[in-house]
Amino acid sequence: ISAFATKQDDIIILYENDVHCEIEGYSVLSAMRNELKQEYEHVGIVTSGDYLQGGSLGSISKGEYIVRLMNLVGYDAIALGNHEFDYGLDRLFELADMLDTKPVCANFKKIGEGECFAPYSIVSYGDVKIAYIGVTTPTTPDTTSFPTQFVDENKSLIYTFSKDDIADVVQENIDKALAEGADFVIALSHLGDGESQYNAAQMVADTVGLDVVLDAHSHSVIESEILWDKDGNEVVYTSTGTKFANIGKLTISGDGITTELISLENDTATDPALDACINQIMAEYAEVGNKKVADCAFDLITHDPEGNRIIRVRETNLGNLISDAFCHVLGADIAYFNGGGIRSHIESGEITFNDLLNVLPFNNTGVVVEVSGQTIVEMLEVAVSKWPEENGNFPHVSGLTFSVNTLDDENERVYNVKIMNSETGRYDAI
Repeated sequence: ISAFATKQDDIIILYENDVHCEIEGYSVLSAMRNELKQEYEHVGIVTSGDYLQGGSLGSISKGEYIVRLMNLVGYDAIALGNHEFDYGLDRLFELADMLDTKPVCANFKKIGEGECFAPYSIVSYGDVKIAYIGVTTPTTPDTTSFPTQFVDENKSLIYTFSKDDIADVVQENIDKALAEGADFVIALSHLGDGESQYNAAQMVADTVGLDVVLDAHSHSVIESEILWDKDGNEVVYTSTGTKFANIGKLTISGDGITTELISLENDTATDPALDACINQIMAEYAEVGNKKVADCAFDLITHDPEGNRIIRVRETNLGNLISDAFCHVLGADIAYFNGGGIRSHIESGEITFNDLLNVLPFNNTGVVVEVSGQTIVEMLEVAVSKWPEENGNFPHVSGLTFSVNTLDDENERVYNVKIMNSETGRYDAI
């Protein structure tokens, strides 16, 4: 493309994913863009999703604080992560209306009516047009706080994430974007690199026409990899991690496409306008968030001393506390809480409402159900099906003990299940 006559004509796209309410990073992101604009004429910012949820600031405002900051930053394109659906569809549509840049998502549809959001947007950078296609993981109904929002009262699906034809949906929109004159097609992918779900590599292998995949969902740190599409063409693949550990920098020039990750540990310049907005938000929030609710003499942990996340692999005192609390407050015989829902640790000392919201940010509702012993055993089978690999289903339980046979990889791994007998104080076989 003749548009790239000099280095100044290069197009720079800053990208992030899985911010999960780490709001201070927005000020660094905006400052980085402002600095780059002194050297380059065209500098954009995009996200691949999971910005509205994951911290107490998101929960307490049901996403509005985050929208306020994103509007001030100014995004070129915004995709939807699975956690954008955590406050319910009505709230998501409200927040989408508040956003200056409307979200794109090609594969989320209302059955019989079509897309709920524009599948892609085309943004012009001088003479160059870039299409941004949004793709959200088909596992969203299983990984958001309100799976019932996608079905009617008869539990029939109302909405679909195109699980069975996602490649066809993406290809259709690649073709449409190219027909509209897009010079480059970038997927804002919230698919991740997990093996147990339809992932970004599969999307690339099943389609033709993507130039770049800016991925999210798995929180992976990938500076630059090459994937190959259905016709054997190279596709650049990258992801920044989570919570602004890095900001991605995509460069499109006459020499091709490159990506790099910039660690925020090495870049601390901020934007005064964003700083002022963050300070205002924190002042509004402090009234509730800083309220003391408890004291604790020791750390409540999600990671081991070396910094490895263990909440999805084994018991911790925080996981036990949460399941015990659910059991006690709800008056149940047993309680189960999955490790993937426990999002932060608590340090010893004074505990605030903010601390609790950071641990459990997803607005889940405690539910008591009466089930058979067989159902409990089957639930545990699912919960430990990946163990000892890290998995969000890992069970933190109360009133319940069980053993796991790690030699059986497919079925009946769980045995020796016992339930606390409230009358005798002993554990009895289920």
